[in-house]
Amino acid sequence: MEKIINPFLIKGYAGKELFCDREQELDILYKNVCNGVDTTLISPRRIGKTGLILRFFDYLKEKAWGECVYVDIYASRNLEDLVRLLAEAILLKFPEKTNIGKRFMTFLKGLRPLIGYDALTGEPQVQIVYQMAQEKENTLKGVLDFLDSQNVNIVLAIDEFQQITEYPEQNMEALLRTYIQQLKNIRFIFSGSQRAMMLEIFSNANRPFFASTQYLAIEKIQQDVYATFITDLFERYGKQIDPNCVAEILNWSRRHTFYTQSLCNRIFAMGTSHVTTEQVKWACSDLLERNEPVFLQYRQLLTPIQWNFLIAIAKEHEVKQISAQHFISKYGIGSPANARRLAKAMIEKELVLETVDKTGVTYQVYDVFFSRWLEREY
Repeated sequence: MEKIINPFLIKGYAGKELFCDREQELDILYKNVCNGVDTTLISPRRIGKTGLILRFFDYLKEKAWGECVYVDIYASRNLEDLVRLLAEAILLKFPEKTNIGKRFMTFLKGLRPLIGYDALTGEPQVQIVYQMAQEKENTLKGVLDFLDSQNVNIVLAIDEFQQITEYPEQNMEALLRTYIQQLKNIRFIFSGSQRAMMLEIFSNANRPFFASTQYLAIEKIQQDVYATFITDLFERYGKQIDPNCVAEILNWSRRHTFYTQSLCNRIFAMGTSHVTTEQVKWACSDLLERNEPVFLQYRQLLTPIQWNFLIAIAKEHEVKQISAQHFISKYGIGSPANARRLAKAMIEKELVLETVDKTGVTYQVYDVFFSRWLEREY
C-alpha cells in the first residue's frame, strides 16, 4: 500500500485507521450476510456508501468470512454493459493466477471474449460479442452461477443499482430477481444514491424485488464522533487543531462526508503545525474559488427562474416547506405549484437534495460547496 501523505481521503479506501465510525452500519451488514439476508443500501451521493462497502469488505477479511466482489454499474447503459462490468470486477478480484481466477478464465474462454488490460491502471477489460439477445441473458446467468459454484461465501456489492431501470431491456428486474433467487452462496448488497428509485425498486409490491432485502440508510456521521476523528487524525500527524476550528469545519461542510474530508484535506495540505480559525476560513474560500468554473457552468445550463430557486434554497441553508407562502414570497418564486415544479426539476438534475425523515421533508442544494458559493455570491 502506498504511503499516505494526506490522511484525509476524498476517494477510495486505505484502511480502517483513516475511516470514520460506521460501526453500527458494519454490524448490521455483518448480521445480514451471516443470516443470509440481502441488503439495500441507500444514501445521497458523496455521503460515504462506497467507502462503507469497502470498509465492510475489509471487516469481513479480518473475520476470514468468504470473498467480496464490488462492481459499480453507474456507467452501464444496457445488459451487455452489466455483464462486462461484472466480469471485469470478478477478474479484478480473482486474478488469473488464483484458483478461482483460473477457473473463471476457462469459463470466459467458452464465450470467445476479447480480454485486455488498461494501460494506465492495469485493470482487466472484457469484451464479449453476442449473436443474439438471449446470449446476453445466458451469460449473465452463467457468471452468477459460476460465482455461486465456488464453494465459498461471496458478498457481491452492486453500486448504483438503480441504473438497471434505464436499460432498454424491459425485463431486467425480473430477469435478475429470477437468477438471484436460485443462488445459495452469494449475499447481495444493492446500493444506490437515487433514493426514490431505489425505494420504488424494492418497496413497490408490483416489482420483482419487492420485500427481497433489508434496508440500510446511511446518515451523516454524528458531530462528536466526527470531531474526535478529525482531531485525532491531525494530532497523529503532528498537527494541533482547536475544538472551535473542528466545529467550524463540520458546520461549514454540513458533515457531508466528501465535503468534510475535502476541507480537512485542504487544511492539512497547508502544512501548518497549528490550525487556526483564519486558516479554516481561507481553506473554505480557496475550495470555492477552485470550483467556481463548475458553478458558473451550472448557470449556463439553467433558466433564470431555476437559478434563482437554487439561490433561495442556499440562502435558507435548508427548506422544510418548499411551497410555503413566506418562502415563495420572500424569493419571488411565484405560486406553490411553481415551487413544486422547480423542486422536482432540480431534484431530477441532482442539484437539490430531498431528505425524508420522521420530521418531514427537507430540501437543500445538493453540492455543499455550490450551496456555500451561492450564499457568498448572492
